[in-house]
Amino acid sequence: MRPSIFFNVHLVSDSTGETLNAVMRAAAAQFENVTPLEHNYYLVRSERQLERVMREIEAAPGVVWFTISDEDLRLKLEQFCRARHIPTLAVLDPSIHMLSRHLGVTASDRVAGQHALNAEYFERIEAINFALAHDDGQNLQGLLAADVILLGVSRTSKTPTCVYLANRGVKAGNIPLVPGMPMPPVLDEIDPKTGPMVIGLKIGVERLVQIRSQRLMALNENSITDYTDEEAVRAEVTEASRLFQRRKWAVIDVSRRSVEETAAAILNKLNQRHDQE
Repeated sequence: MRPSIFFNVHLVSDSTGETLNAVMRAAAAQFENVTPLEHNYYLVRSERQLERVMREIEAAPGVVWFTISDEDLRLKLEQFCRARHIPTLAVLDPSIHMLSRHLGVTASDRVAGQHALNAEYFERIEAINFALAHDDGQNLQGLLAADVILLGVSRTSKTPTCVYLANRGVKAGNIPLVPGMPMPPVLDEIDPKTGPMVIGLKIGVERLVQIRSQRLMALNENSITDYTDEEAVRAEVTEASRLFQRRKWAVIDVSRRSVEETAAAILNKLNQRHDQE
């Protein structure tokens, strides 16, 4: 196997850096045995802040990705990097230029325009609060107001998936499936057509044992229990699958899916349901 390649990537943003992080990680994931060493600089909006960034770039050369709206700051950063043969990429420029050509209008160059305090923003905040308040079986009766309810055994990424969905404005809650524990009665109150969509998250036995074992190692816990015993885990996963089938709930296999991919599959199911209404 080829040894890993490590490289410095400097992410410079005049906003929160969410776009840069998402794009960079998606691109780096396309290369095997490549590990980016991230240097993050957020809310860079003054020359003084940029000077500090440039000193750090010079100390650890690599590649520079940026989202900066101020033309003077952009030019200063690009000239600095060009003089030192450091590659730069203005991540949003191709998308903005394409939209500008298509729409026939000029972009506003507004800093952090995607974070405007509009109705959509407040919907996301409300959805995030909902996800936190209805995580891991909390406030069960309140789940009737959810858009989607996720069920799954321990370590099927229920919580991060709910938070990711919340960032898309979807009210999501989750209920853990614990061996020997009955299903909460609230699930029997849900109207399958107008109530929250219930989705079961299934996972392969070997994959689940691996994830749980890694979790225990991170906690310096080495004892073998039913939590990681293969036969016990198999029985747990089988019972969950039978429950999903018995209740006729939608199912998503998360064995090899990232949280983003699982959330995308859930959004597709929600959209399909909406189209059928």
